[in-house]
Amino acid sequence: MDTFDKALGRVSMALAAVAGAIIPCLFTLIVIDVSIRSFGYNPPLFTSSIVEYALLYVAMFSAPFLVREKGHVAIEALLSVMPHGFRIVLARVVYFMCMASALLFAYFSYQLTYYAYIDGILDIRGIDLPQWTQYLPMAIGFLLVGLEFLMYLLGRRHYYSYNLGDVKDGV
Repeated sequence: MDTFDKALGRVSMALAAVAGAIIPCLFTLIVIDVSIRSFGYNPPLFTSSIVEYALLYVAMFSAPFLVREKGHVAIEALLSVMPHGFRIVLARVVYFMCMASALLFAYFSYQLTYYAYIDGILDIRGIDLPQWTQYLPMAIGFLLVGLEFLMYLLGRRHYYSYNLGDVKDGV
């Protein structure tokens, strides 16, 4: 199980690095587009389409890393006043619900990806892109988020600190 958890961590970190690398590319693309407009020329039509797709990739590729590093919003004030046994049970219920919903979203995203690929559907905007490229990051991201919450559910890690003094400020 440790090997799987470490591999999952490496995949989550790699996808987060890809997401982080996309951000400056988006910034550059937007600056170039706006600069071209300000000089009175017509910018390329594909800019907004590429930016929209890239934002989806950034969000979905960084999500598993955020779950692993406890980077999502969690309100622990209520948990800190609950009895220890109840906190553990409640945390496991939350882990299970998060895992189940993420895996369900991954399943539906995979189906959308698969059928868009098989049918050869194109997303026609400023640039024609295969529609499966729109669903693929959701299938990957939600699957990895579900697996990260599975690790919490199995007790490999704990999302909640149970002590307000231990809450991570550096995330």
